[in-house]
Amino acid sequence: MTPVTDHASSANAAVPDPAVMREQYRSTPLLETDLAPTPMEQFARWFHAAITAGLHEPNAMVVSTATPDGRPSSRTVLLKEYDSRGFVFYTNYGSRKGREIGANPYVSLLFPWHPIARQVVVTGTASRIGRDETVAYFRSRPHGSQLGAWASEQSSVIASRDELLTRYEELAARYPEGEQVPAPPEWGGLRVVPETVEYWQGHENRLHDRLRYTTGADGAWTVERLSP
Repeated sequence: MTPVTDHASSANAAVPDPAVMREQYRSTPLLETDLAPTPMEQFARWFHAAITAGLHEPNAMVVSTATPDGRPSSRTVLLKEYDSRGFVFYTNYGSRKGREIGANPYVSLLFPWHPIARQVVVTGTASRIGRDETVAYFRSRPHGSQLGAWASEQSSVIASRDELLTRYEELAARYPEGEQVPAPPEWGGLRVVPETVEYWQGHENRLHDRLRYTTGADGAWTVERLSP
């Protein structure tokens, strides 16, 4: 008699137990005296270090939003600009994150730079950037990405992938390569103005460094150390 094999059980038995998966981070301590005067200057330092380390898409960040009644959602997007005013990314304003930000501007950003045992966690408020700035960035995008922004009604339900491809092909015929594509009216940039920015450096035995910039009513930044 051939024994009956529970394929699901066999597959599960081969999967490592996440409870025993861990890394021992070996890093240089992050001290208060090491930090730049402002969180955005510090971000420039760490972002440059992430690029130098060869991280794949170091500008990838997790954006978390919430409905007015506190139901959260998260997704990964690409940072496209940062300066003293904050962090900018682009999206369809009718997407889930766009709608949630429209109703509740409080957001969180997470840069998960695992290969160098670093994270940056931002909390703040998001708002739309100027239309001229959006159009200028849109024109810098590859032609296919411009068409994709029109083809996708982001976060809406569609019947099939074929439906999406058909929309794209129709747009490609309407706006062939070399012809200027107008920026969609419901697509544009969002700037996150930080209220807190935490710099996390991993160390052995969970003795991580967590230094957080916070801003007061006068706009001045102070730094506090958090227990890991």
